[in-house]
Amino acid sequence: MKKAGPRPLDGITVVSLEHAIAAPFCTRQLADNGARVIKVERPGVGDFARKYDERTRGMASHFVWTNRSKESLTLDLKHEDAGPILNELLAEADVLVQNLAPGAAARMGLSFEALHERFPKLIVCDISGYGEGGPYETKKAYDLLIQSESGFISVTGSPDAPAKAGCSIADIAAGSYAYSSILNALLLRHKTGLGSHLDVSMLESMVEWMSFPLYYAFEGQSPPPRAGAAHATIYPYGPFPVGDGSNVMLGLQNEREWQVFCEKVLNQPALAKDPRYDSTSKRVANRDGLRGLIVDAFAKMTIDEVIEALEKAQIANARVNEMKDVWAHPQLKARQRWTEVQTPVGALPALLPPATSSAFDARMDPIPAIGEHTLAILKSLGVSDEIIAKLEAAKAI
Repeated sequence: MKKAGPRPLDGITVVSLEHAIAAPFCTRQLADNGARVIKVERPGVGDFARKYDERTRGMASHFVWTNRSKESLTLDLKHEDAGPILNELLAEADVLVQNLAPGAAARMGLSFEALHERFPKLIVCDISGYGEGGPYETKKAYDLLIQSESGFISVTGSPDAPAKAGCSIADIAAGSYAYSSILNALLLRHKTGLGSHLDVSMLESMVEWMSFPLYYAFEGQSPPPRAGAAHATIYPYGPFPVGDGSNVMLGLQNEREWQVFCEKVLNQPALAKDPRYDSTSKRVANRDGLRGLIVDAFAKMTIDEVIEALEKAQIANARVNEMKDVWAHPQLKARQRWTEVQTPVGALPALLPPATSSAFDARMDPIPAIGEHTLAILKSLGVSDEIIAKLEAAKAI
């Protein structure tokens, strides 16, 4: 049932000098909640994430994910007429988001200090690899590099080899903190009447997420061991093969669950009191022997039989799904979490934002083609036909 209520960010305008993932993911979430997002792209090329791959009917998978409900304005920011146009945009905007190369925005006169004098209500959000100041300020930073620099890779993977995450978690972390920080800044502006500066570092975003391994290794202690898809410090908590060739993920959190698991799933009640396995730390220390016992028991069962036994015992479990399984996930289908968005290549499925509101429907508008809204935006700003012709001739739009 559609909800007719206003969205929380209706009437908020965001100008974004964005590329790749962190800033686009931030602004897409703002757009989901009603904000008007004007995405400024390079003429002819656009956001380079448009060309990361061609897996989604010719469009890039990353781009499809992070760019719905936006307007695309192509503008060469180095052209002599670009500055006045950008100033006109910012005069009407509530938020400027940028993740250009370190120092690039400041060189164009887009630092918070320069903008605050002219647009005191404007919120400026700078997203970068390492943040403002410090010896790494100008160092190039991409998702995988930040996964490495933050220590994430050192505790992820198998004992023999570290591994990165399968998705862009450093970008996602920074984009999420930028999004929530902008919401905070809008609330603060309601109290003070003034915009503020947000300095979001990908490194700091990821290090925040590394708090468990950091404190586990406090004062020079050894870090959590790399344990593949299993939990590093709780056992059994991870994937186990099943007799039909599939895998099940299960997780035991306490001694009560361990006893029930032995009695009702493994059918080996005496194992619960085995001195090799009668505490979490002992099960971790002797995980190889215990894994063999579990694998032997599961070898006689199908995935459905294992999950049924785990459910009856109230042991947390999950299927180890592949991408094709997620597209068809029965829980997402039952909750009607898939909708469609229009794109330059036609309608594509899109997951509704994870937080459902009883008051409003998330905005799920089209993904723009490069420069699709350029002329409409320029005309709305009162840019003359003469200037537009000049910009077109110079390929600046």
